[in-house]
Amino acid sequence: VPKKLVNSVSGCADDALAGLVACNPGLQLLQGHRVALRADLVAIRGRVALLSGGGSGHEPAHAGYIGKGMLTGVVAGAVFTSPAVGSILAAIRAVTQAGAAGTLLIVKNYTGDRLNFGLALERARAEGADVQMVVVGDDSAFTTLKKAGRRGLCGTVLIHKVAGALAEAGASLNEIVEKVSAAAKAMGTLGLSLSPCSVPGSKPTFQLADDEMELGLGIHGEAGVRRMKMLTADEAVEMMLTHMTDPSNASHLPLSPGASVVLVVNNLGGLSCLELGIVAGAAVRCLERRGISIARALVGSFMTALEMAGVSLTLLLVDEELVGLIDAKTTAMAWPNLATAPATSQRQELPAPKEGAGTTQHETSSGPGAARVQRVLELVCSTLLAMQDRLNELDRQAGDGDCGHTHARAARGGCWGMWGRELWGGYPRDHLLGPQSRALPACPQLSAPSPSLQLDSLCAAAQALHPLRSPGADLLPVLTSAVQSAEAAAEATKHMEAGAGRASYISSARLLQPDPGAVAVAAVLRAVLE
Repeated sequence: VPKKLVNSVSGCADDALAGLVACNPGLQLLQGHRVALRADLVAIRGRVALLSGGGSGHEPAHAGYIGKGMLTGVVAGAVFTSPAVGSILAAIRAVTQAGAAGTLLIVKNYTGDRLNFGLALERARAEGADVQMVVVGDDSAFTTLKKAGRRGLCGTVLIHKVAGALAEAGASLNEIVEKVSAAAKAMGTLGLSLSPCSVPGSKPTFQLADDEMELGLGIHGEAGVRRMKMLTADEAVEMMLTHMTDPSNASHLPLSPGASVVLVVNNLGGLSCLELGIVAGAAVRCLERRGISIARALVGSFMTALEMAGVSLTLLLVDEELVGLIDAKTTAMAWPNLATAPATSQRQELPAPKEGAGTTQHETSSGPGAARVQRVLELVCSTLLAMQDRLNELDRQAGDGDCGHTHARAARGGCWGMWGRELWGGYPRDHLLGPQSRALPACPQLSAPSPSLQLDSLCAAAQALHPLRSPGADLLPVLTSAVQSAEAAAEATKHMEAGAGRASYISSARLLQPDPGAVAVAAVLRAVLE
């Protein structure tokens, strides 16, 4: 069972909601119920109240969208479980007693949610309350119609926003129902996952191999409509948008060149922000190639599935009025500080400053030693590429596991070629190594035990190379000695405690291997010798 940072399985939904309310003075709990409401309920007098909710585990949905200009309140169930009818009814009573001019329930299309919110609606109407319900089903995964209809996914957040802006502007209950119902029909969402999720106290909901991804899954850990081998981000986004807009797909979103959309790139919980940015850029480019205008783009975590490493794309067809409602102000904490401008991949770049008139330009050497230098550098680069996995493995024990990638990237990018030209008088040191190179001569660690273990190999080699300053020194024996000194210094780092770098934060008892940077330096010198 996966680890969870909770106090108890049974109390995690209550604790999460209580924590949100504790940190947000604009929210309050409804005593005796898992219900959060606006703290300024008096402000909704004469306006339509908006209530939503569902199972917990989708945070920040839905309580994160409570605030002026969005939801009035939220009813939360246990993780992935529909909320109780009694709590929904209590929330309706609370906003009705606060003077709301009617109540709209915004519900995702899941059987339990429809049933429980529907029962509460009927009981509230029997008490005389003016209540209506809009069911959101924006899932574009299924190619054939399902009896239960399309599932409610991240597009529900956009319906919260549209409804909230209308309610804040004083629209009637019937007007809001009409406009949000139309918006919900002009919307599609599709999810893609690299991993399952797990309800606290339970095993993962499904299994994916390391080289697999799942298309069209829901937000409760349900398996999707297709399992496939891993794709690149560009390929995955292209596949997702093609599936969402394919006319042969019964749940597709009709999308023609010239259309205008709001795009939501939603983190399903466990995707890194780096990956999310890559997917967002791919989605913008893909839509632009199709002739689609992206009126607004939201990128972040809006409706999650616990820790699922995945992403969903939502498209809402918009006109000028809908864009205005999306742009309307809200105090809801989870709604982003959205730029009121279109998204585009064609933003103008700032030209880089030109070099000064006095900057020395260096030409590539073509002297008699150039061919030998070229062979040396080729062997250095091939050595680093061959060591990539070993260096990564060493670095995983003391750092972030990317030392091999870093040196391989340098080898592929010709950085070691630049280094070689520096050694033979090609490039100025500052141009090659950056500001760090200016600090090295004044760094006391170069003449004393180094806190950065990579320098230990360099220091040992530098000392062994001193005899080359003498006239008539024999190069190969001196270089051989330098390489041996560097290798011995690299091996000795396994017994040292780092004073700088990521390794300095690791207990010395856990550092049982030599420093990967020191090993790489020794390997480079060995390649030069060979």
